[in-house]
Amino acid sequence: MQPQMPDREQISISLPRGLTRLGLSAKLLVLTVLFVMLAEVLIYLPSVANFRRNWLNDRLAAAQIAVLVLEGAPQDGLPEGSENRLLMGVGARAIAARVGGARRLLSLDSMPPAAVSRTVDLRSMGWAEAIGDALETLVMPPALMPIRVIGEAVGGADFVEIVIDEAPLRHALLKFSGNLLVISLIISGLTAVAVYLALNWMIVGPIRQLAANVMEFEIDPENPHRIIEPTQRADEIGEAQRALARMQMTLAGELRTKKHLAELGLAVSKINHDLRNMLAAAQLMSDRLTETRDAKIKSFAPRLIATLGRAIDFCQATLAYGRAAEATPVLKDVVLRQLVAEQAEMLGLAEVARVSFANEVPSDLVAPCDPDQMARVLLNLMRNSVQALTQAGAEAGLRPMLAVRAERDNGSVVLRVADNGPGVPERARANLFQAFRGSVTPGGTGLGLAIAAELVRLHGGMIALEPSETGAVFKVTLPAPRSASA
Repeated sequence: MQPQMPDREQISISLPRGLTRLGLSAKLLVLTVLFVMLAEVLIYLPSVANFRRNWLNDRLAAAQIAVLVLEGAPQDGLPEGSENRLLMGVGARAIAARVGGARRLLSLDSMPPAAVSRTVDLRSMGWAEAIGDALETLVMPPALMPIRVIGEAVGGADFVEIVIDEAPLRHALLKFSGNLLVISLIISGLTAVAVYLALNWMIVGPIRQLAANVMEFEIDPENPHRIIEPTQRADEIGEAQRALARMQMTLAGELRTKKHLAELGLAVSKINHDLRNMLAAAQLMSDRLTETRDAKIKSFAPRLIATLGRAIDFCQATLAYGRAAEATPVLKDVVLRQLVAEQAEMLGLAEVARVSFANEVPSDLVAPCDPDQMARVLLNLMRNSVQALTQAGAEAGLRPMLAVRAERDNGSVVLRVADNGPGVPERARANLFQAFRGSVTPGGTGLGLAIAAELVRLHGGMIALEPSETGAVFKVTLPAPRSASA
């Protein structure tokens, strides 16, 4: 039974529903764009956080310059209006610094500490906090109250802090985000197109050609022009192309051979059918030769009749082998000893004085098998043994002996047909169960063993030639029923 191939819905079940309707190239383009945009998003978050930090650091740097101005100012203070110009240049409402333990303040007006919405300390801010603050500044509307920003100072100051409005910061972040979005879209588009073209040229295109070739080969597998022409690529796709070409060549050759054999088999079957009828008529007429008074003709008549009989048997075996496939066995509980005895009676073993027969199958042994098909298996194996014993005799001057034994082994039934004849020649063992190639007797065809092997395989069993010191021992193993083995 061939394994079932998963359908297209099962293969693409892990993809979104919309992507399952697209071709491979379209799926590749969509996924490339999505992955590039995902990478841009991952880049955007630290970028906007870094922009916010730098924007605030720039204001702090300007505030530090103002602090240096304060440190160098005379005792009576800066000229009138200088403080306001310093604050406007920084873009802050107030600048404070601690210099030598004393706090210096530049302010547009009096502002209590509670008047700020929040405090941003750049001295201890981590990346996670910076990203969170940047997103909050972008998403949330600017606070009505200003924010306090604290940073490191240069010169003699311990630290510097500024109080600024959040609206300019949010405006700068939005402008930066817009510019970054445009640049990201351009980069994403160019990258997606480049990656798509590269992958389409290197992977998708060759895979599409492989799929098209397989579908064309399926339509006419015997056409040699449908075989793919592999490229010189050294990667996995090149290996797949070469493997596909080898497989298609082998399959095309096998199909042509099997087609020729099928046509030849049909012709042989027709010839055998007519030849069998002619030989049967000749056998009937040759039976009358035994009644002649001519001693010479009378001496040749038995051999002629026997030759005609073998020719009829050959035609019958060829027709049986060339029929349609054997039917599926109908398993029944069969008493093997009785089945063996029936085949021995059909072969006339009780009348063959030169061959002794022993039915050593236990009388209570029951095997699950098709009685008709198993009868054919036994008949072919036992007939081969009788022919070998009749023509070549037993080894070492022993009396020719044929024995059939059976036993149960772990639920399976093991059947052995053994004789003490000349055995199977070494040259015939390789093709022992192949039709027209596994004959072990002169003038034989090997169809008996081929038919027996096919019938045993239909039962799910095995047939083999067992090693033996004398003669030939054929072992047939019938598996236990499923209910018994479970």
